[in-house]
Amino acid sequence: MAGHSKWKNIQHRKGRQDLKRGKMFTKVTKEIILAAKGGGDPDMNARLRAAIDAAKAVNLPKDKIDTAIKKGTGELASEALEEIMYEGYAPGGVAILIEAVTDNRNRTVAEVRHILSKGGGSMGAAGCVAWMFDKKGVFAFDKKYSEDQLLEVGLEAGVEDVLDDDDSWQVQCAAEDFHAAKSAFEAAGIEIMSAGLNRIPQNTVAVDAETGRKVLKLYDALDDNDDVQNVYANFELPAELLAEM
Repeated sequence: MAGHSKWKNIQHRKGRQDLKRGKMFTKVTKEIILAAKGGGDPDMNARLRAAIDAAKAVNLPKDKIDTAIKKGTGELASEALEEIMYEGYAPGGVAILIEAVTDNRNRTVAEVRHILSKGGGSMGAAGCVAWMFDKKGVFAFDKKYSEDQLLEVGLEAGVEDVLDDDDSWQVQCAAEDFHAAKSAFEAAGIEIMSAGLNRIPQNTVAVDAETGRKVLKLYDALDDNDDVQNVYANFELPAELLAEM
């Protein structure tokens, strides 16, 4: 998975610098609204707690966080949002999973289908690729910490694996252990570079440089869509393409 995860780290760092702040704000606000439907108290609502953390990570103002929570709980009026997952394929037989939030299902499915088709991919039937991904809590840590340090703190809190990701450590745990693991690292004074719930591919598909560029272009086009919250894919980029980034 090194080629894929290294690209994800590059994309994540680049995204923090280049993505329009308004687009990031829209995505985290939608997630807070949806999460707050399960209750407005983050101490009692793990999804809301994660959504607030994500919003703080992109510097969404506190008043906007509070407003989004109130929209989710029904204290304030809000558009009717629903979550949809699309499944399909990118060039090279790469599996792609798209999480969207929309107030207009017909518009969103048409846009996603168009983006996939234009990018050399295709929409698949429900269930065609979702089984290839596991939902995990994923953390990134600086290499100033040792693998043993991370394991010593994390194992009792549910950490399953520590992976060498070139310039950082990637730590994974079951989705239900995410907050326990996060709290354990924070209590130990270990600085977390990034944290979140992701869908991790069970296996990856190696692609050549030409196909890799097509997959990346499609991935970015989907991620740029206002209704798309997250995009996951199971490709592994060749070293030559990673070197260009």
